[in-house]
Amino acid sequence: MRGSLQRRLSLMLGGATLLAALIATLTSFGLAYQEAREFQDDMLRQIALLASARSHRSIQAIPQRQAGQNGNISDPESLVVVTHLPGDNRPSWLDSNLSPGFHTLNAGTERLRVFIHDGPAGTRTAVSQPTESRDEIAINSALRTLVPLLLLLPVMAWLIVRIVRAELAPVNVLARCLDEQAADRLHALADDNVPREIMPFVQAINRLLERTNQALSQQRRFIADAAHELRTPLTALSVQIQNLKQVGSLEAARERILPLESGILRAQQVTEQLLSLARTQAGSAEEPPVNVSLMARELIAEYHPLAESKGIDLGLDEAVPEMPPRVPATVRLIIRNALENALNYTPAGGEVTLRLSSDDDETVIEVADNGPGIPDSEKERVFDPFYRITGTPGTGSGLGLAIAKETAARLGGKISLRQGANDSGLLFRYQQRHQK
Repeated sequence: MRGSLQRRLSLMLGGATLLAALIATLTSFGLAYQEAREFQDDMLRQIALLASARSHRSIQAIPQRQAGQNGNISDPESLVVVTHLPGDNRPSWLDSNLSPGFHTLNAGTERLRVFIHDGPAGTRTAVSQPTESRDEIAINSALRTLVPLLLLLPVMAWLIVRIVRAELAPVNVLARCLDEQAADRLHALADDNVPREIMPFVQAINRLLERTNQALSQQRRFIADAAHELRTPLTALSVQIQNLKQVGSLEAARERILPLESGILRAQQVTEQLLSLARTQAGSAEEPPVNVSLMARELIAEYHPLAESKGIDLGLDEAVPEMPPRVPATVRLIIRNALENALNYTPAGGEVTLRLSSDDDETVIEVADNGPGIPDSEKERVFDPFYRITGTPGTGSGLGLAIAKETAARLGGKISLRQGANDSGLLFRYQQRHQK
């Protein structure tokens, strides 16, 4: 479910506060009500003791009323009635067998709270009070503690909303900073005055912005390099076509068609490699997994004519289980580029070997040659698009290893370049972990 975090926080905090306030209010009301009743009981006890001590019927400071013949208390303005036994007439509701202490009795249509005190020489004092009056006094006393708490609830709700809004204000500021950034000039968000809980999120955004900047920089460099690489063969083709127009014989035209054809093939190769690199960087959908052993045999068959024409011994060294593992189909693109590089730079009479090995955790594919190799200082730079080591023979575009690296990164594999056997040549290794 999606919704406003500010609203959810306000509702949750407000609900929790309201629930706590209601519990506190009800508890306070109950305690105040109980305390008022206990105070009234204590008042009845003190009146009974005072009346018994003075041994007269009425106490001037205490309003009292007499019970009628029917047992009802007739004076609604009186709060307390003091009855001395055996001197006073015993009301019908007052049982002579009542034990000393507090009792709640029915006096006709009324209920009374009665305290009975036994004095010396068999005297008895009964102090009574209508429960309705007592309850009214107790409720009024409890309400006086309840009203301030109820009045504070809307104030607390307003404060919660304001506090939540103020605390979430940095998030809105960060959002505005992101919206105001230009798409081609991204910069990290400032982490000043950012709450600790939001800091990991801001740091993750800054890392994402840094990776985006790197990707944009690589894209701009790729476009510039691609334009340069395509401009060179296209310019050469244009010049060769102009030269072809100027020839005066068919034989001369045939001679000039050969470099034109070579230029077209080179332009085609560069274009195909650029498209492969673009598709790899875009993360296009993968093909179903393929049998690594079958894939290796197909690649050997594909490049065998080229190896034979250059006098290179191309072989397969296979050490895989009876059931060869299956690898993503795009691994073919990685091994094809490794084989092309090995065959292009290995001199005539050399050897190129495709090796396969596998265990329960990963599959390792190696391409070993005895060519000139790559200096240690250049083994990282050769993965950059269009980079070629100075003095390298051939007409390569410098895209093969870049395509292989991009593809391996997308598949979760690992590429490494090592010195070949006997410190000669190059060992290209690709490691692909198996999916569990």
